[in-house]
Amino acid sequence: MKLVIGNQTYSSWSMRPWLFMVYHDLEAEIEKLSLNHLPLIQKRFTHGKVPVLIDGLLEIWDSLAILEYLSETYPDTQGWPEEVNARAVARSVSAEMHSSFQALRSGLPMNCRKFFPEYQLSNKVMKDVKRIQQIWNFCRERYAATGPWLFGRFGIADSMYAPVVMRFLSINIELDLVSQEYCHTVCQCDAVKRWLAEAFQETEIVSEDELHHPSISLLDQKFGAQKDIHR
Repeated sequence: MKLVIGNQTYSSWSMRPWLFMVYHDLEAEIEKLSLNHLPLIQKRFTHGKVPVLIDGLLEIWDSLAILEYLSETYPDTQGWPEEVNARAVARSVSAEMHSSFQALRSGLPMNCRKFFPEYQLSNKVMKDVKRIQQIWNFCRERYAATGPWLFGRFGIADSMYAPVVMRFLSINIELDLVSQEYCHTVCQCDAVKRWLAEAFQETEIVSEDELHHPSISLLDQKFGAQKDIHR
């Protein structure tokens, strides 16, 4: 089995299945391709996008589809909650992350290497931020009695929302207490720390995924995996 990903600094969609695989110690080869060389990706994989999971002759090229496949292939991972109501909600919030929040995606691209201390989010982006906090509060209040993740134990929903936490790390943002605690849980995850450490090793710049605003290095300032969410 092989997972093909893009630059770890920028590729939020790559982070989602990568995080699930590393968290659960699933054996797979990881191949990283540059987001600056999309023609190469287009020659090799369906629709020219990453991530792609290759299992024998099978290629799966959508993050949520990859997560579903991994959960089904390795049932011990329990990607979805066992309880039927919680499972339905987990699928709902994961699908919402998959299809929504365009303002956040364009207004605050993921950048694991930079912190933008003076960057101000637009009203449209803040509307997405508010909705995400509502989701996190809803899940934590109703389904998280057995652990610190959205539905107690780490699952597909957490993989889907982890890149949002990475976005929040790169700016000054006020979050409610439940959201702060959830961000702290994500940041303290060993698999997330590994993702950030590997992102810090990258030097390539993908201009179209850069937020062109004054910034400081997260690595130089000892942020990233060691940095708590802004309060």
